[in-house]
Amino acid sequence: MSAWEQMRESATLMCKSTVDETVYSGCFAGKGDLTYLQWLLHSWGWTLVVALVALVIALILGLVIGVMRTLPNKAAVLFGEAWTEFFRNIPILIQLLIWYHIVPEVVTPLKSVSPVVLACIGLGLFTSARIGQQVKAGIATIPKGQRYAGLAMGMTLTQTYRFVLLPVALRVVLPTLTSESMNIIKNSSVAYAIGVTEMIYFATQAGEETSFHSTMYLGVTILYFISAFAINRAAAVVEKRTRLHGALGGK
Repeated sequence: MSAWEQMRESATLMCKSTVDETVYSGCFAGKGDLTYLQWLLHSWGWTLVVALVALVIALILGLVIGVMRTLPNKAAVLFGEAWTEFFRNIPILIQLLIWYHIVPEVVTPLKSVSPVVLACIGLGLFTSARIGQQVKAGIATIPKGQRYAGLAMGMTLTQTYRFVLLPVALRVVLPTLTSESMNIIKNSSVAYAIGVTEMIYFATQAGEETSFHSTMYLGVTILYFISAFAINRAAAVVEKRTRLHGALGGK
């Protein structure tokens, strides 16, 4: 079979029903049936859901942990350090399996929770440790005089962080936050291990059903690239509009 014939066969395969050999024009089946293309797009949707929800969790917790590690409070610093080291040094796959197999045995209400929710929690906590490290580094780049100036003007410590330190720190670490946002899309692939029907799950199952593993993984690869590239471009626009000028932000 020539390369052209292989490409045509692969394209036709994506329009086939997942139930029988029916080929649908336009690659979209009617109600009660799915083509492989529809299955792929459905799995892409779940990949984005897991990644985006986990990213929101990671940003909120990472911001809190990063701030705690810079507070003039030893207990807060120790808690932040312990959180970071714990979640950053255990592989994400192991963490997801713990959330799926072990945590529900201890916290029984979680037995009825969807694997999607557990994947979002596990991936969010794992990424929060990395974001917390970056937030801490961003705050550390700001001269201490700015903190003292805020406090000297009568601001509380909370107000100093909110209005003086964090607006600058978050702009400084935006490029690394962009990288983490792209990484969370890729890291979401491990959710297949706990039964989430994301893209790797699709590629594995569809490849076994059709024996066209290369076609399925190529489709998944393209969608991973599109997802990561879209995040990169969106973040580039935000970075350009919020860029700092001077010592902290460059030119």
